[in-house]
Amino acid sequence: MNGLILFLAQGFGTGRIPKAPGTLGTLVGLVWFAVLNASGNAWVFGAGALLGLAASVWLCGRAERLLGRTDPGSVVLDEIVAFPLCFALPVVWAAWHSGGELAPLGQRYHQWPHWLWTFAAFRVFDIWKPWPVRQSQRLPGGWGVTADDVLAAGYVNLLWLMVPWS
Repeated sequence: MNGLILFLAQGFGTGRIPKAPGTLGTLVGLVWFAVLNASGNAWVFGAGALLGLAASVWLCGRAERLLGRTDPGSVVLDEIVAFPLCFALPVVWAAWHSGGELAPLGQRYHQWPHWLWTFAAFRVFDIWKPWPVRQSQRLPGGWGVTADDVLAAGYVNLLWLMVPWS
């Protein structure tokens, strides 16, 4: 069971890669975003995102204890589950204006320049950790591991406010 917990918390093995595990975890988060969006429904997107966050809190907390370190670099599930939250504002915006249906990939907020700058912005905020991102890491266990990435995604959503929607 401990091996499975570490495998999941370490992003299906991507966290074990020695160079830039957080960036690789974020790439897996891009896949998780595509899976959530493929549902076509904002409620399913939201429920899947919340379940992912709950799993991250639990699994990352367990991984910390198993590895004997606070927020180990190999634990990247937090990046994976937080990255789809970077698109929360455009997902809600699009669903609001289309009766709850999400835009298919390649349309609206899914054009590759948006993906690229969203990815880059998330990594910048996750590494830079502006207030209160860094402070949230003091939360106990998996809460601290996951909260900083959720807040970094919140900063990305603030940037989305500057994107022209029409």
